[in-house]
Amino acid sequence: MRVIALSFVVCLFSFCPAGAQNHNLEVGKNLDIFNTLYSQLDLFYVDTLNPRQTMTAGIKGMLRSLDPYTEYFPEEETKQLEMMLTGKYAGIGALVKYHTRLKRVVIDEPYEGMPAAEVGVRKGDIILSIDDSLMTDKPVNYVSSHLRGDPGTTFVLRVKRPSTGKEMKFKITRRNIKLPELPFYGMRPDSIGYINLTQFTEDCSKEVRRAFVELKTQGARGIVFDLRNNGGGSEMEAVNIVNIWVPQEQTVVENRGKVEQANHSYKTRLEPVDTVMPVVVLVNDETASASEITSGALQDLDRAVIMGTRTYGKGLVQVPLDLPHHANVKITTSKYYIPSGRCIQAINYNRQSGAAYTEHIPDSLTHVFHTRNGREVRDGGGIKPDVEVKNDTMPNIAYYLSAGGLDSTEVMFDYIVDYIDHHEQIAPPTQFHLTDQDWAEFRQRVIDSGFSYDDMSRKQFDELVKTAKFEGYYDEARDAFDTLSERLKHNVATELDKHRETIQQVLELDIIAAYYYQRGAIEAGLNYDKQLHEAERLLKSPDEYRAILSPK
Repeated sequence: MRVIALSFVVCLFSFCPAGAQNHNLEVGKNLDIFNTLYSQLDLFYVDTLNPRQTMTAGIKGMLRSLDPYTEYFPEEETKQLEMMLTGKYAGIGALVKYHTRLKRVVIDEPYEGMPAAEVGVRKGDIILSIDDSLMTDKPVNYVSSHLRGDPGTTFVLRVKRPSTGKEMKFKITRRNIKLPELPFYGMRPDSIGYINLTQFTEDCSKEVRRAFVELKTQGARGIVFDLRNNGGGSEMEAVNIVNIWVPQEQTVVENRGKVEQANHSYKTRLEPVDTVMPVVVLVNDETASASEITSGALQDLDRAVIMGTRTYGKGLVQVPLDLPHHANVKITTSKYYIPSGRCIQAINYNRQSGAAYTEHIPDSLTHVFHTRNGREVRDGGGIKPDVEVKNDTMPNIAYYLSAGGLDSTEVMFDYIVDYIDHHEQIAPPTQFHLTDQDWAEFRQRVIDSGFSYDDMSRKQFDELVKTAKFEGYYDEARDAFDTLSERLKHNVATELDKHRETIQQVLELDIIAAYYYQRGAIEAGLNYDKQLHEAERLLKSPDEYRAILSPK
């Protein structure tokens, strides 16, 4: 029977072009090897194989040779794919984190209007159990997965409130949670509207359109559209957002793949809201995918000024496909091209040459394209902003204090939890500030906690010493090295005073988020936003704005 089947395949392949015939023969040969290998493992391996586990590992290993966006989802992981596509999941609506000092999973941030916040769960609550399952020695992923479940199911969450040491029980009913894609929008000074979009999930374009119409009604004469740290999502939502500011029947993006079914051209379909109001789009290196389609199309059509830093450079399109037995796969089927005709994919994932994921396409190999007004733009390497404005960097000490897991003392997190416990309410987001007394208390807590952090200057100095010893220069320059070493010894108290402004800003924003949630923290953070302030300055300078969009 096998000989007959092989004879049929050979006859079938004889009608294929030589290249395709050789490819198909290679596919058949290697599938035969794979099937035989698994049969031999299943028969002879010393232990009994777990078919699902072994095959899943094999499939994921195969996909690792491609790009990182082509992913396999076995039946038990299909909900994860659904959440990626829709932004929805069923749970309590709260972030959790591992508290390094307590060695416990705690509540980090309840979401506004979600089940956790509604029943009174607070930042810092230590999770003890979920129903009868103890959580005191479990990792974050385990606890998070048990907080999620089917919509409508109810469970008892037992926590310990650190400020009082009291154990508390909350009866919580899970429901569909949709992360806020539009956490904040509002009017800024001088009739400038601001819209912050965090992801391109289902119907987000309707929310952006509604926000823009509302701001326009309030008298907005210019808009800052913030796509920083937006990793993208739905391609169609990107097209619909561009349509807010661009007329009907304008090509926004084209998909081009190996098979005809992967080729699509997407045009604007609706009447725009406003085609003349000045728009500045803020982007950074975490602006990716659908965010780049939006910002790139607005740049190519000369409809907005792009400001910030170069974007991520994801020019690939994925499509989810069903597999047998309720499994799924998300496959990269095409590249996308924005109105000027360019693809902004920054990384070469051609594994045949052994290229690594970090092989960025060099600028020397990119090509020139032109916007509608004739301005030069390039493919590869993401969207290069029309106006580059780098954000302020965070000092190392502030990063270590605020980044979860890096500070073993958790002194900033614990201070915020204690502050919440002693202050029932605080001033509105844009008016709240810590007092000098608050800062002095926090400063002393950090010093008393034994907090320390990796000093980059010290690390580089140590590397310099190693190099100098290796090359034989160290002994003759020992005195200079000793002097420099003494000066590089960092003092936590001194560093706190030196970087008080930045550290206090981070502290205040985290406190504000505990009272006013994500929208409050974003609104307050705009006061310190260097890139936003430059966007607002540009929108108040119409001649400069128009000059940027004019051909050079």
